[in-house]
Amino acid sequence: MARRADFQTAVDQFSDWRWRLNNLYWITDKSGRRVRFEMNWTQMTFFEEMHYLNVLLKARQLGLTTFIQIFMLDACVFNRDIRAGTIAHTLGDVQTIFRDKIKYPYDNLPDGIRNAVPVVRANQTELLLGNNSSIRVGTSLRSGTLQYLHISEYGKLCAKYPQKAREVRTGALNTVQAGQLVFVESTREGQEGHFYTLCEDGQVKQRQAAKLTELDFKFHFFPWWKEPQYAIAPEGVIVTDAFAKYFRNLADQGIALTDRQKAWYVKKAEYPSTPAEAFEASVEGAYYADQMAVADAEERIGVFPHVEGYPVDTISDIGMDDTNSVWLFQVLPGRVRMIGYFEHTGTGMDGMLDELERRGAEHGYVYGVHNMPHDIKVREWTRGGMTRIEVMLREVKARGLGTVRKIERAYVHDRINGTRRILAKIEFDQAGCIQGIKCLRNYRKDWDEDLSVFRDAPLHNWASHGADAFGGLAIIFTGLAPEPLKPHPVLRIMFLIEKIPRLAAPLGMDTLGEHFDVDVIGAGEATWALVLGRPSFGVEEITTLMEEHIDHGPAILKQWIELRARLTPFNRGTTDLTRFLDE
Repeated sequence: MARRADFQTAVDQFSDWRWRLNNLYWITDKSGRRVRFEMNWTQMTFFEEMHYLNVLLKARQLGLTTFIQIFMLDACVFNRDIRAGTIAHTLGDVQTIFRDKIKYPYDNLPDGIRNAVPVVRANQTELLLGNNSSIRVGTSLRSGTLQYLHISEYGKLCAKYPQKAREVRTGALNTVQAGQLVFVESTREGQEGHFYTLCEDGQVKQRQAAKLTELDFKFHFFPWWKEPQYAIAPEGVIVTDAFAKYFRNLADQGIALTDRQKAWYVKKAEYPSTPAEAFEASVEGAYYADQMAVADAEERIGVFPHVEGYPVDTISDIGMDDTNSVWLFQVLPGRVRMIGYFEHTGTGMDGMLDELERRGAEHGYVYGVHNMPHDIKVREWTRGGMTRIEVMLREVKARGLGTVRKIERAYVHDRINGTRRILAKIEFDQAGCIQGIKCLRNYRKDWDEDLSVFRDAPLHNWASHGADAFGGLAIIFTGLAPEPLKPHPVLRIMFLIEKIPRLAAPLGMDTLGEHFDVDVIGAGEATWALVLGRPSFGVEEITTLMEEHIDHGPAILKQWIELRARLTPFNRGTTDLTRFLDE
C-alpha cells in the first residue's frame, strides 16, 4: 500500500512542470558551484504569467536565459517529437548557452531519467534525445519546425548586427505559427529596432488591457523594486535632493518605495525602475550619452515652451533618402532653447515650408533665420536650374517667414565634438522635441561585425538625420556663449515703474489685459513692465487705450517713442531710460 502511494506521489510530482523545474535540474552558480536549480521570484513570476509569444525587457541579469533553456530542455525530456531552438547573437554565446544551460543540466539529471531518455546525438550546438526530441542553439534558425523558440539578446542583435536581425525577423519570427511558444528577450539597446518595436507594441496592448491572441506578443518587465532582497537599513544613508525627486517621480507613477528600498537604490542606482527608463538609458557607443545624461540630471529636458519676444530660428539637414529633419530653436540669454522638431519625407522644400508656416500660425512664431546645410546650393532640376537656396529665399520672402543662411561644412568629428560642447547650453522642450531627443540619444558609432569593435565613424540610420541637423548648431555657435537676439518689434512700450509709481497699479487692469500681455521683470534696483502689443495696433491706438487708465500715459509714451527711435537695438538699456526719466 505504501509502495502504491509512493508511486502515485512520484507520478504526481513528475506530472507537475513546476515541481520538475524546481527539483530535477542542476546548474553552476556565479561562483562555479554545482547547485540545484530553483526558480527565483522573477523566474516564477514569468512561469506563471507566460503567454504563447513573449517579449522580455531585462533590467539586469535575472536568470531568465537559464530558466528558458531549462524550461525547453524539460519539454524535450518529458515529451516526444519536440523541437526547441535558441538564436544567440554571437558564436561564443551559442557555445556558452549550449554547454552551461543545456548540456550540463541534462548531464546532471537523475540516472533513471537519462537512461529512459538517452542522448542519441550531441555536438557543441545540438542535443538529440532517444524520444526524438531535440534542442539546439545557433546564430540563425528557421522556426517553422520548432515548437519552442528563444531569441537571446535580440536588442543587441538589432543594434549591432542589423542584417542578422533582418534574417531573424523575416525567417524565424515571420514563420511563427499559432500555438508555438516564443521567448524574445534582451537588455535595452536604444530606442530603435524590431526589439524596441515589439516592446512598445506589447506595452500598448498592456495599457489597453487588450485580450491577446496566440499571435500577439505579451510584454514582460521585471524592475529592481520587485526583488525582495533589494533593500537595506536606511540608517546613515543620505538621500540627496536628486534622489528625493527621483523617488517622488516614481511615486507619481504609482511606485511607492519603502525607506529600505530607497536606501538600497541610493547605494546601487544602477537599475531602471520602469520600461521607459530602461530604454532611455545610454546606448552603447552613443556619441552624446554623457551630455544627455547631464541634461537629464540638470533638468534641461522638460517643459521649455516658446518664449514670446524672441525670434524662432531653424536648422535643417537635407537627407540623401528624401528625409529632411528640422529643429526649431530660440537663442535666449546664455542658452539655446529647442522648442520643436519634425521630419518630412517626399514633399521637398515646399513641404518643409508648409509645416513651418502652419506651426508659425498655430503658435504665434515670428521666424528669424533658417539655417540650411552647405549642400543647399545644389541645383533643383524641377525649378529651372535654380539652387535650393535661391528657391528657399524666394519662397521664404513670399511667405514672410524670415530669411535663409547657409552654414559652412564641417568635418564629422569637429561637428560631434562641437555638439558635445554646446549641449551644456541647451534646453529641450520634451513634448515638442521628443523624436529629436531620441535621435540624439541613439546617434552612435558604427559597429564592425568582423572585428567586433566600434568604428570611429557614425552609424547612418534613422537617428543620424536629426543628430546631423542638430550638429549644425556647433558650427553656428563656435566658442558659444549665446547672446540674446534682438527681441521681436511687438515690444511696444517699456515703463520704469520704480520712477513713476502711479503707472504700476493700472498695468494690470482688465481693459489693458484685453489688448496686451503684461510682464513685470525685476532687474536689480529697477523694475520694468513690458507691455506686448498686437502688431496691428498703431501708436495712436495704444495711446488712446493707455489714456483711459494712466494719468501721464500719453505724454510718457510719446517721449518714449522719440527716445526709442534714437536708440540702436543693443543699447536700449537701463542707463539710458533712467537718465531720460530723471530728466
